[in-house]
Amino acid sequence: MSKKTVLKLMRELGLQRPVRRRKRYNSFRGEVGEAADNVLNRQFATESRHTKWVTDVTEFNIGALKVYLSPVLDLHDNRIISATAGPSPSVKMVTDSLRMAINALGPGEKPLVHSDQGFQYRHSLWRDTLAKAGLTQSMSRKGTCLDNAVMEGFFNHLKEEWFRIQKPETVDEFHTGLNDYLRWWNTTRIQQRLGYLSPDEYRAHTTAIA
Repeated sequence: MSKKTVLKLMRELGLQRPVRRRKRYNSFRGEVGEAADNVLNRQFATESRHTKWVTDVTEFNIGALKVYLSPVLDLHDNRIISATAGPSPSVKMVTDSLRMAINALGPGEKPLVHSDQGFQYRHSLWRDTLAKAGLTQSMSRKGTCLDNAVMEGFFNHLKEEWFRIQKPETVDEFHTGLNDYLRWWNTTRIQQRLGYLSPDEYRAHTTAIA
């Protein structure tokens, strides 16, 4: 059911949803390391898979605990290629996600990798991992979240469609629910930009007509 239909029904029934404004996780730690140019420059469209990737880190509160998530998303079909989660937004956690994504590449595939200017992406471990794989680094302009709008959009969907509904109470429940959601996102969840196909269906369709 579309969001407009839901909104219409809610208005007819006099229903309103509570709006909870959470402080957005900010990975910027000052001018640590070197920033890359904004090579992506909001050119999110791409006709081929593994040509443009975006990534970021987001934060979840589970009781008194925090869990951080670092996914890598392919802009061709909005598919989540890899994701790592842990109690700290460490350089190792985000780099492990990048390495998992790199392992999914075929011969000659060298995507542009875009992120914000978080300390993880300025670190030598992240930059060296990109360089070793022959990948180009791109960064959003400081304080400009729209430069990474697709990743921000995914985080919004993840929290609205799963986390704030299921409300996992333990870290184990979080990881189980997260894995289920990511699988559903890739295989089943339709997206308007993809012609109302899921990422996997869109990838299969574009591969078949290529």
